Amino acid sequence: MSDVISRKLFTGEKAMMAQVFIKKGGVVPEHQHENEQITYILEGALKFELEGREVTVHKGEVLYIPSNVPHRAVALEDTLDLDIFTPPRQDWLKRDDEYLRRGVRESVGKG
Repeated sequence: MSDVISRKLFTGEKAMMAQVFIKKGGVVPEHQHENEQITYILEGALKFELEGREVTVHKGEVLYIPSNVPHRAVALEDTLDLDIFTPPRQDWLKRDDEYLRRGVRESVGKG
């Protein structure tokens, strides 16, 4: 997808699973979607901004993002996460996800 974000998709009729790798400092720009999302961090950590608050999710932790909630994420470390969506993300299947393909990176400090 970019030098900052890559992914592998697995989809069924009613759900989608994606392995997403984000390099340290990589940004998933603010967006929202009709799909419910469950994010499980396999390695690293992501700082999410959603519903007016920041939530950091570390290795072994899970975050639920309800349908249509605007959110953004920054990788605090090189991060591998497993995202589960229901229904499947049609924008991802159609590659209509330019917001994610821009390869944005921001400076991430220690701690």
